[in-house]
Amino acid sequence: MKKKYINWEECLNLQEIKALIGLKHPNIVVLRELILNNDELDLIFYYDGINLYDHMMSNNTKGLSELEIRNIIYQVLQGLSYMHKNSFIHRDIKPENILMRNDCIKIADFGYFIFF
Repeated sequence: MKKKYINWEECLNLQEIKALIGLKHPNIVVLRELILNNDELDLIFYYDGINLYDHMMSNNTKGLSELEIRNIIYQVLQGLSYMHKNSFIHRDIKPENILMRNDCIKIADFGYFIFF
């Protein structure tokens, strides 16, 4: 986080932090720890592999197979459906915000979302 924070209450009231704490789903990144150090807030996540964009650019074959594409889309839609049921809308879905590790897909970057 780029902003300076005075206390924990201010950090915990951030919409991104509320979303990361409140949303527990296999296709959404897991916030492991928050660290407030010298007025800077650091977010610690579990390692979830590379993002979809890097995976597509490093793929030396003809691209992703139809089965891989279906699997990625299915998991992204599962995560988005869960978010919508919990009154969150992610406004920045793009390949850079979709993380891949083996066959598991996770939605990341909650800096641009709406709580309704």
